Amino acid sequence: MPSPQDETIQSQFEALLSPAIYAQSACYRSLKLRDRILNLPLMIAAILALLWRQIPSVCELTKTLNREGVLWLGRVRVSPPALSKRLLTFPAELFQQVLHSLLPQLRERWQARQRPLPAAVVCAQKTFGHIYVVDGSTLEALFRKLAALKDTPAGALAGKICTGIDLATRLPEHIWYTAEARTHDTQFQAPILSLVQAGTLWIFDRGFYDFTFFDDLMERGGHFITRLKTNAVFKVQTVLGHTAEVRDRLIILGGANSACTHTLRLIEVHFGSHGYRYLTSVLNPNALPAQVVADLYRRRWRIEEAFLIVKRLLNLAYLWTGSVNGILLQVWATWLFFALLVDLGDALAEELMLPFDRISLEMVFRGLYHFTQAHRRGEATDPIKYLSAPENQDLGVVKRLRKKPPASTALPETDLVPATA
Repeated sequence: MPSPQDETIQSQFEALLSPAIYAQSACYRSLKLRDRILNLPLMIAAILALLWRQIPSVCELTKTLNREGVLWLGRVRVSPPALSKRLLTFPAELFQQVLHSLLPQLRERWQARQRPLPAAVVCAQKTFGHIYVVDGSTLEALFRKLAALKDTPAGALAGKICTGIDLATRLPEHIWYTAEARTHDTQFQAPILSLVQAGTLWIFDRGFYDFTFFDDLMERGGHFITRLKTNAVFKVQTVLGHTAEVRDRLIILGGANSACTHTLRLIEVHFGSHGYRYLTSVLNPNALPAQVVADLYRRRWRIEEAFLIVKRLLNLAYLWTGSVNGILLQVWATWLFFALLVDLGDALAEELMLPFDRISLEMVFRGLYHFTQAHRRGEATDPIKYLSAPENQDLGVVKRLRKKPPASTALPETDLVPATA
């Protein structure tokens, strides 16, 4: 069953979203959309309520609209066929523009807050205005929630998304979609390059490993960090540093037949019993020390956490419609709700004066149910105060600290000697 509504949370959603929604009025009219019952404000509220309250189906959403309304909107009489059709045809670009209109406001709220930031991020921000973590993820098979999907083949994959989040704010800044579910991550290189500019640092996994892509990105003034492939061929130019735990060198990547035209920097770091090799275009160790490069790449896991939240917790793994427009509508709506959840988690980090990394967005989301019940009993009025209260530590909104790994040992030369041209 859907979780209950709460006036406090609804009013906070309305305060944040109303300016972004009504900023799209001109675009709504330009698409020749009538000011009908299922208009933009109602569709935004309905789909966000579907995500927040975990409403299990479009049929149940219809019942909710008819009897109690959603978020800040009152009851509206609609039929299941009308709502299903609207989900298939409502322009997804409007949801996209609402998200883009909301992001500047969320960035300002992040900037105004005071809470500890990771030392590696603070160091990188001295040189780079934006640090983006990018990765792709395949959308799972259609769940066929709508009656219109009854003839859709079971198990059909719904496409692939590529998302770039800001490593500092954790907000989803860039999102791309392709209907080709089995395409490689390199297919997103062109839209990424269109956004690259001086002062940006991009963190990729090895799915984006491509010499031409590296060269194009650097020629646009951007920089990157990635992992070196195990079979990489390179030639050492300069040794910047060599200790038992870290080796830092400038290299030419590639062999005689294929090579990067720009010099790159190879950093080899030993953590515990494992050695890791990082590749970056930032050649100056004073701008990004070797340990900072390693720590920034380790934080690439933030994008995996974001995919886990949107696909499993917010149910993007279960798609409502087989039309491209309908899939995009759900994609944009889910990332929009994720951005609101990130803002809530960051506010909680400030309240507790903890790094955002210590906050579990999943447990913050689940903790809203308990706040709703406490609010109904007259025991709470502010979700941030409630979730951060010492007596509510059992809600698990603060992640437990992991045990530190064993002290590192010397970096084995045999493990890190590459093949050379």
